[in-house]
Amino acid sequence: MTTGDVARQKFWKELRLNTQARIGLDRAGNGLHTRDVLDLAAAHAAARDAVHVPLDAERLAAEVGRVGLGTPTVVTSQVSSREEYLRRPDLGRLPSDLSAVPRGAPDIGFVLADGLSPTALMRHAVPLVRELVSQLADSYTLAAPVIATQARVALGDHIAAQGRYRTLIVIIGERPGLSVVDSLGIYLTHLPRTGCTDADRNCISNIHPPDGLSYREAAHIAASLVSGAHRLGRSGVSLKDTSRAYAIDDAGQRELG
Repeated sequence: MTTGDVARQKFWKELRLNTQARIGLDRAGNGLHTRDVLDLAAAHAAARDAVHVPLDAERLAAEVGRVGLGTPTVVTSQVSSREEYLRRPDLGRLPSDLSAVPRGAPDIGFVLADGLSPTALMRHAVPLVRELVSQLADSYTLAAPVIATQARVALGDHIAAQGRYRTLIVIIGERPGLSVVDSLGIYLTHLPRTGCTDADRNCISNIHPPDGLSYREAAHIAASLVSGAHRLGRSGVSLKDTSRAYAIDDAGQRELG
């Protein structure tokens, strides 16, 4: 190995410490090293498993129930199988039966949806909900969470209409990739209704500590968006995340000072 090879390996090793992406991979001739090929195959298998593993709704309901918001309601979409869920996203947006959802007209309602990664929901939903409650409960009335299986984001609009939520927070498993299989997203909609589009929502993505957004930071952003939505009277493209504006301003002042 030449001095140039050592320097190149050191360069890429330092960069890889800052990302989960596959960068600067070594080669054996025209192909990747066997270890990298096997790692890629394992990551692909993990991503497939994260999509297809069924959500343990009973266990999740028991764990969420201990957060203190009441007993969760479990609902499902019109999808009949995981294969149909992947082929028919339209059915994942439509409810099967919502008669069990309480009609309490709270300020905020939570929907915990399996989405494309039930694995992410099982790993991160409970601590995330706990953090959201700690940052929202003093200022708003909160409904008992609803757990939705075979669900797309828009299923939350139907649940919100049934529960008469003023603001809807959907916590959903995001599409797995080859670096992360357990990432959650939050979709916030103020004055939700059936027929909402993505332009009516605000999204907080990449929630999967320790490598992604922390529960506390995600909840802080969500609380800031809820406050802004209630002042503005709407969410979506008209509502901007200003949760870190003061922190950035303070850092800038310190640099200037």
